[in-house]
Amino acid sequence: MTNRWVVLSDGARPTEDIYFLESAAPSLRSSGGVVSRLATRRWRVPLALSAALALRRLAGANLIICRALAPAWLRLLERHREVVGRICYLVDDDIPAAMDEATLPASYRARMARVARLQPRLLALADEVVVSSEALAARFAGRHPRVSVLTPPLLAPLPALTHFDHRPDAAAPWWVGYHGTRAHLPDLSRVAPALVDLHDATDSVGFEVMLGQHTPAELGALARCTAPSPLPWSRFREYQRQRRIHIGLAPLLDTPFNRGKSFIKFLDIAAMGGVGIYSRRLPYTEIVEDGVNGLLADDSPEDWYRCLTRLLDHPQEAGRMAQAAADTARRVGEAGGAVEFWRAR
Repeated sequence: MTNRWVVLSDGARPTEDIYFLESAAPSLRSSGGVVSRLATRRWRVPLALSAALALRRLAGANLIICRALAPAWLRLLERHREVVGRICYLVDDDIPAAMDEATLPASYRARMARVARLQPRLLALADEVVVSSEALAARFAGRHPRVSVLTPPLLAPLPALTHFDHRPDAAAPWWVGYHGTRAHLPDLSRVAPALVDLHDATDSVGFEVMLGQHTPAELGALARCTAPSPLPWSRFREYQRQRRIHIGLAPLLDTPFNRGKSFIKFLDIAAMGGVGIYSRRLPYTEIVEDGVNGLLADDSPEDWYRCLTRLLDHPQEAGRMAQAAADTARRVGEAGGAVEFWRAR
Protein backbone atom coordinates (compact mmCIF):
# COMPACT_ATOMS: atom_id res chain seq x y z
CA MET A 1 0.00 0.00 0.00
CA THR A 2 1.47 3.34 -1.03
CA ASN A 3 2.00 6.12 1.48
CA ARG A 4 2.27 8.81 -1.17
CA TRP A 5 -0.53 11.32 -1.55
CA VAL A 6 -1.19 14.01 -4.13
CA VAL A 7 -3.98 16.57 -3.77
CA LEU A 8 -5.17 17.54 -7.24
CA SER A 9 -6.19 21.08 -6.44
CA ASP A 10 -8.81 22.87 -8.49
CA GLY A 11 -8.67 25.80 -6.06
CA ALA A 12 -10.80 24.64 -3.10
CA ARG A 13 -7.99 25.46 -0.70
CA PRO A 14 -10.06 25.74 2.51
CA THR A 15 -11.53 22.27 1.94
CA GLU A 16 -8.11 20.82 1.13
CA ASP A 17 -6.51 22.34 4.23
CA ILE A 18 -9.27 21.54 6.69
CA TYR A 19 -9.82 17.92 5.78
CA PHE A 20 -6.32 16.89 4.75
CA LEU A 21 -3.37 19.23 4.16
CA GLU A 22 -3.38 21.01 7.54
CA SER A 23 -5.03 18.32 9.65
CA ALA A 24 -3.74 14.92 8.56
CA ALA A 25 -0.82 15.60 6.22
CA PRO A 26 1.69 16.78 8.88
CA SER A 27 1.36 13.50 10.78
CA LEU A 28 1.43 11.45 7.59
CA ARG A 29 4.69 13.16 6.64
CA SER A 30 6.21 12.63 10.10
CA SER A 31 5.58 8.90 9.78
CA GLY A 32 7.28 8.67 6.40
CA GLY A 33 4.47 9.61 4.07
CA VAL A 34 4.99 11.86 1.06
CA VAL A 35 2.32 14.50 0.53
CA SER A 36 2.13 17.11 -2.21
CA ARG A 37 -0.37 19.48 -3.75
CA LEU A 38 -0.60 19.93 -7.49
CA ALA A 39 -2.32 23.16 -8.59
CA THR A 40 -4.17 21.85 -11.64
CA ARG A 41 -5.45 25.27 -12.70
CA ARG A 42 -1.89 26.35 -13.34
CA TRP A 43 -0.87 23.20 -15.18
CA ARG A 44 -2.82 22.43 -18.32
CA VAL A 45 -2.42 18.91 -19.68
CA PRO A 46 -3.69 18.68 -23.27
CA LEU A 47 -0.23 18.37 -24.81
CA ALA A 48 1.34 14.92 -24.91
CA LEU A 49 4.51 16.11 -23.16
CA SER A 50 2.56 17.74 -20.33
CA ALA A 51 0.44 14.62 -19.93
CA ALA A 52 3.53 12.42 -19.70
CA LEU A 53 5.05 14.66 -17.03
CA ALA A 54 1.80 14.68 -15.08
CA LEU A 55 1.45 10.91 -15.19
CA ARG A 56 5.05 10.48 -14.05
CA ARG A 57 4.31 12.64 -11.02
CA LEU A 58 1.06 10.83 -10.22
CA ALA A 59 2.20 7.26 -10.88
CA GLY A 60 1.38 5.01 -7.93
CA ALA A 61 0.14 7.87 -5.73
CA ASN A 62 -3.15 8.07 -3.86
CA LEU A 63 -5.10 11.05 -5.19
CA ILE A 64 -7.48 13.40 -3.41
CA ILE A 65 -9.81 15.45 -5.57
CA CYS A 66 -11.70 18.22 -3.76
CA ARG A 67 -15.04 19.27 -5.19
CA ALA A 68 -14.01 19.64 -8.84
CA LEU A 69 -11.40 18.95 -11.47
CA ALA A 70 -10.92 20.48 -14.92
CA PRO A 71 -12.12 18.36 -17.87
CA ALA A 72 -8.57 17.96 -19.24
CA TRP A 73 -7.43 16.38 -15.98
CA LEU A 74 -10.54 14.22 -15.85
CA ARG A 75 -9.80 12.90 -19.33
CA LEU A 76 -6.20 12.17 -18.34
CA LEU A 77 -7.27 10.12 -15.33
CA GLU A 78 -10.03 8.34 -17.24
CA ARG A 79 -7.55 7.23 -19.91
CA HIS A 80 -4.81 6.23 -17.48
CA ARG A 81 -6.73 5.13 -14.37
CA GLU A 82 -4.42 2.14 -13.89
CA VAL A 83 -1.37 4.40 -13.40
CA VAL A 84 -2.50 5.92 -10.10
CA GLY A 85 -3.44 4.43 -6.75
CA ARG A 86 -6.58 5.07 -4.76
CA ILE A 87 -8.72 8.07 -5.71
CA CYS A 88 -10.76 9.80 -3.02
CA TYR A 89 -13.33 12.40 -4.00
CA LEU A 90 -13.75 14.89 -1.14
CA VAL A 91 -16.96 16.94 -1.02
CA ASP A 92 -18.14 19.33 1.70
CA ASP A 93 -21.24 20.83 0.04
CA ASP A 94 -24.30 19.57 -1.78
CA ILE A 95 -23.26 20.84 -5.20
CA PRO A 96 -26.43 19.98 -7.16
CA ALA A 97 -28.53 21.66 -4.45
CA ALA A 98 -26.32 24.76 -4.63
CA MET A 99 -26.88 24.87 -8.39
CA ASP A 100 -30.65 24.94 -7.85
CA GLU A 101 -30.79 27.27 -4.82
CA ALA A 102 -32.35 30.52 -6.07
CA THR A 103 -31.20 32.55 -3.06
CA LEU A 104 -27.51 31.97 -3.76
CA PRO A 105 -25.44 34.45 -5.80
CA ALA A 106 -25.80 33.84 -9.54
CA SER A 107 -22.05 33.53 -10.07
CA TYR A 108 -21.81 30.88 -7.34
CA ARG A 109 -24.74 28.94 -8.79
CA ALA A 110 -23.16 29.01 -12.25
CA ARG A 111 -19.87 27.70 -10.86
CA MET A 112 -21.68 24.92 -8.99
CA ALA A 113 -23.59 24.04 -12.16
CA ARG A 114 -20.30 23.47 -13.98
CA VAL A 115 -19.11 21.21 -11.16
CA ALA A 116 -22.43 19.36 -11.04
CA ARG A 117 -22.16 18.50 -14.73
CA LEU A 118 -18.76 16.92 -14.10
CA GLN A 119 -19.67 15.16 -10.87
CA PRO A 120 -20.86 11.88 -12.43
CA ARG A 121 -17.43 11.45 -14.04
CA LEU A 122 -15.70 12.23 -10.74
CA LEU A 123 -17.85 9.63 -8.99
CA ALA A 124 -17.04 7.06 -11.66
CA LEU A 125 -13.30 7.65 -11.14
CA ALA A 126 -13.34 7.58 -7.35
CA ASP A 127 -12.75 4.52 -5.20
CA GLU A 128 -14.35 6.36 -2.31
CA VAL A 129 -16.41 9.50 -1.72
CA VAL A 130 -15.49 11.37 1.47
CA VAL A 131 -18.09 13.83 2.77
CA SER A 132 -18.28 16.17 5.75
CA SER A 133 -21.66 15.22 7.25
CA GLU A 134 -24.08 12.32 7.58
CA ALA A 135 -26.71 14.33 5.73
CA LEU A 136 -24.38 14.80 2.78
CA ALA A 137 -23.53 11.09 2.86
CA ALA A 138 -27.23 10.34 2.47
CA ARG A 139 -27.28 12.43 -0.71
CA PHE A 140 -24.71 10.10 -2.26
CA ALA A 141 -26.51 6.91 -1.25
CA GLY A 142 -27.10 4.94 -4.42
CA ARG A 143 -24.72 7.12 -6.42
CA HIS A 144 -21.51 5.47 -5.19
CA PRO A 145 -20.83 2.13 -3.48
CA ARG A 146 -18.47 3.57 -0.85
CA VAL A 147 -19.25 6.82 0.95
CA SER A 148 -17.49 7.76 4.20
CA VAL A 149 -17.97 10.66 6.61
CA LEU A 150 -15.04 12.75 7.85
CA THR A 151 -16.40 15.51 10.10
CA PRO A 152 -14.43 18.79 10.20
CA PRO A 153 -11.19 18.74 12.16
CA LEU A 154 -10.20 21.72 14.32
CA LEU A 155 -7.23 23.56 12.84
CA ALA A 156 -7.07 26.73 14.96
CA PRO A 157 -5.82 26.78 18.56
CA LEU A 158 -8.50 27.38 21.17
CA PRO A 159 -7.92 30.69 23.00
CA ALA A 160 -8.10 31.59 26.65
CA LEU A 161 -11.50 33.08 27.45
CA THR A 162 -10.32 36.08 29.45
CA HIS A 163 -12.47 38.41 27.32
CA PHE A 164 -15.45 37.08 29.30
CA ASP A 165 -13.99 38.50 32.52
CA HIS A 166 -15.88 41.78 32.17
CA ARG A 167 -19.61 42.33 31.96
CA PRO A 168 -20.87 43.92 28.74
CA ASP A 169 -21.19 47.69 29.00
CA ALA A 170 -20.90 50.79 26.83
CA ALA A 171 -17.21 51.25 27.60
CA ALA A 172 -16.33 47.64 26.72
CA PRO A 173 -19.15 46.13 24.67
CA TRP A 174 -19.43 42.46 23.97
CA TRP A 175 -18.86 41.52 20.35
CA VAL A 176 -21.35 39.53 18.33
CA GLY A 177 -19.74 38.09 15.21
CA TYR A 178 -20.95 36.70 11.91
CA HIS A 179 -18.17 35.24 9.74
CA GLY A 180 -20.10 33.26 7.16
CA THR A 181 -19.97 33.60 3.40
CA ARG A 182 -22.33 35.24 0.90
CA ALA A 183 -23.87 31.83 0.37
CA HIS A 184 -25.52 32.27 3.78
CA LEU A 185 -26.70 35.83 3.31
CA PRO A 186 -30.40 34.76 3.28
CA ASP A 187 -29.85 32.98 6.60
CA LEU A 188 -28.39 36.11 8.18
CA SER A 189 -31.07 38.34 6.68
CA ARG A 190 -33.78 36.25 8.37
CA VAL A 191 -32.41 37.03 11.85
CA ALA A 192 -31.12 40.57 11.10
CA PRO A 193 -34.16 42.25 12.76
CA ALA A 194 -33.09 40.71 16.07
CA LEU A 195 -29.66 42.32 15.75
CA VAL A 196 -31.18 45.71 14.92
CA ASP A 197 -33.52 45.51 17.91
CA LEU A 198 -30.67 44.51 20.22
CA HIS A 199 -28.49 47.35 18.95
CA ASP A 200 -31.28 49.83 19.63
CA ALA A 201 -32.06 48.39 23.06
CA THR A 202 -28.54 48.50 24.54
CA ASP A 203 -25.21 50.16 23.93
CA SER A 204 -23.31 47.26 25.51
CA VAL A 205 -23.02 45.25 22.29
CA GLY A 206 -21.18 45.65 18.99
CA PHE A 207 -21.44 43.62 15.82
CA GLU A 208 -18.92 42.39 13.29
CA VAL A 209 -20.34 41.10 10.00
CA MET A 210 -17.59 39.95 7.63
CA LEU A 211 -19.49 40.45 4.41
CA GLY A 212 -18.12 43.82 3.34
CA GLN A 213 -20.30 45.45 0.68
CA HIS A 214 -22.72 42.51 0.83
CA THR A 215 -23.67 43.18 4.47
CA PRO A 216 -27.47 43.56 4.76
CA ALA A 217 -28.27 47.28 4.59
CA GLU A 218 -30.12 47.31 7.92
CA LEU A 219 -27.01 45.98 9.66
CA GLY A 220 -24.51 48.12 7.80
CA ALA A 221 -26.43 51.21 8.96
CA LEU A 222 -25.95 50.41 12.65
CA ALA A 223 -23.58 52.70 14.53
CA ARG A 224 -21.83 49.81 16.30
CA CYS A 225 -21.56 47.40 13.38
CA THR A 226 -18.29 46.90 11.49
CA ALA A 227 -18.43 45.19 8.11
CA PRO A 228 -14.91 44.17 7.06
CA SER A 229 -14.53 42.59 3.66
CA PRO A 230 -14.12 38.81 3.52
CA LEU A 231 -10.49 37.74 3.72
CA PRO A 232 -8.58 35.23 1.62
CA TRP A 233 -8.35 31.87 3.36
CA SER A 234 -4.77 32.21 4.67
CA ARG A 235 -5.40 35.71 6.02
CA PHE A 236 -8.69 34.66 7.60
CA ARG A 237 -6.94 31.86 9.45
CA GLU A 238 -4.52 34.38 10.94
CA TYR A 239 -7.36 36.79 11.72
CA GLN A 240 -9.26 33.99 13.44
CA ARG A 241 -6.31 33.37 15.75
CA GLN A 242 -6.26 37.01 16.85
CA ARG A 243 -9.89 38.16 16.88
CA ARG A 244 -12.03 37.49 19.94
CA ILE A 245 -15.80 37.50 19.95
CA HIS A 246 -18.24 36.80 22.76
CA ILE A 247 -21.18 35.54 20.73
CA GLY A 248 -21.07 33.89 17.31
CA LEU A 249 -24.03 33.59 14.97
CA ALA A 250 -24.75 30.57 12.78
CA PRO A 251 -28.27 30.86 11.33
CA LEU A 252 -29.18 28.11 8.87
CA LEU A 253 -32.54 28.04 7.16
CA ASP A 254 -34.15 24.78 6.08
CA THR A 255 -33.11 24.58 2.41
CA PRO A 256 -31.82 21.62 0.35
CA PHE A 257 -28.40 23.29 0.13
CA ASN A 258 -28.19 23.90 3.89
CA ARG A 259 -29.26 20.36 4.73
CA GLY A 260 -25.89 19.08 3.50
CA LYS A 261 -23.85 21.35 5.79
CA SER A 262 -21.37 20.21 8.43
CA PHE A 263 -20.94 21.67 11.91
CA ILE A 264 -17.75 23.54 10.96
CA LYS A 265 -19.20 26.88 12.14
CA PHE A 266 -19.27 25.47 15.67
CA LEU A 267 -15.50 25.02 15.46
CA ASP A 268 -15.00 28.46 13.90
CA ILE A 269 -16.91 30.21 16.68
CA ALA A 270 -15.04 28.28 19.38
CA ALA A 271 -11.73 29.19 17.73
CA MET A 272 -12.60 32.87 18.13
CA GLY A 273 -13.50 32.36 21.79
CA GLY A 274 -17.25 32.68 21.40
CA VAL A 275 -20.40 30.96 22.50
CA GLY A 276 -22.62 30.31 19.52
CA ILE A 277 -26.28 30.72 18.71
CA TYR A 278 -27.30 28.12 16.13
CA SER A 279 -30.42 27.25 14.19
CA ARG A 280 -32.35 24.46 15.84
CA ARG A 281 -31.73 21.84 13.16
CA LEU A 282 -29.04 19.55 11.83
CA PRO A 283 -26.09 19.69 11.83
CA TYR A 284 -26.10 21.79 15.00
CA THR A 285 -28.56 19.68 16.97
CA GLU A 286 -26.06 16.82 16.83
CA ILE A 287 -23.30 18.82 18.52
CA VAL A 288 -24.99 21.63 20.53
CA GLU A 289 -26.59 20.87 23.87
CA ASP A 290 -28.91 23.81 24.31
CA GLY A 291 -27.87 25.94 27.27
CA VAL A 292 -24.70 23.92 27.88
CA ASN A 293 -22.25 24.58 25.01
CA GLY A 294 -24.36 27.01 23.00
CA LEU A 295 -27.94 28.01 22.31
CA LEU A 296 -30.36 26.67 19.72
CA ALA A 297 -32.84 29.11 18.19
CA ASP A 298 -35.94 28.79 16.05
CA ASP A 299 -36.09 30.67 12.75
CA SER A 300 -37.95 33.72 14.07
CA PRO A 301 -36.07 36.96 14.87
CA GLU A 302 -37.88 36.96 18.21
CA ASP A 303 -36.21 33.72 19.27
CA TRP A 304 -32.78 34.96 18.19
CA TYR A 305 -33.37 38.11 20.22
CA ARG A 306 -34.27 35.93 23.21
CA CYS A 307 -31.02 34.01 22.89
CA LEU A 308 -28.91 37.15 22.47
CA THR A 309 -30.37 38.86 25.52
CA ARG A 310 -30.04 35.70 27.59
CA LEU A 311 -26.29 35.67 26.99
CA LEU A 312 -25.85 39.41 27.54
CA ASP A 313 -27.96 39.41 30.70
CA HIS A 314 -26.15 36.38 32.16
CA PRO A 315 -22.45 36.86 31.32
CA GLN A 316 -21.20 34.20 33.73
CA GLU A 317 -23.48 31.63 32.15
CA ALA A 318 -22.28 32.76 28.72
CA GLY A 319 -18.67 32.29 29.79
CA ARG A 320 -19.43 28.78 31.05
CA MET A 321 -21.08 27.93 27.73
CA ALA A 322 -18.07 29.27 25.83
CA GLN A 323 -15.78 27.04 27.89
CA ALA A 324 -18.02 24.03 27.32
CA ALA A 325 -18.04 24.83 23.59
CA ALA A 326 -14.24 24.89 23.58
CA ASP A 327 -14.19 21.52 25.32
CA THR A 328 -16.59 20.10 22.73
CA ALA A 329 -14.59 21.57 19.85
CA ARG A 330 -11.41 20.03 21.23
CA ARG A 331 -13.07 16.63 21.57
CA VAL A 332 -14.87 16.40 18.22
CA GLY A 333 -12.24 18.28 16.23
CA GLU A 334 -9.14 16.50 17.49
CA ALA A 335 -6.92 16.20 14.44
CA GLY A 336 -5.93 12.65 15.27
CA GLY A 337 -9.28 11.50 13.96
CA ALA A 338 -8.45 12.86 10.50
CA VAL A 339 -4.99 11.30 10.65
CA GLU A 340 -6.38 7.85 11.40
CA PHE A 341 -9.08 8.29 8.76
CA TRP A 342 -6.53 8.86 5.99
CA ARG A 343 -4.01 6.32 7.29
CA ALA A 344 -6.72 3.69 7.00
CA ARG A 345 -6.82 4.40 3.29
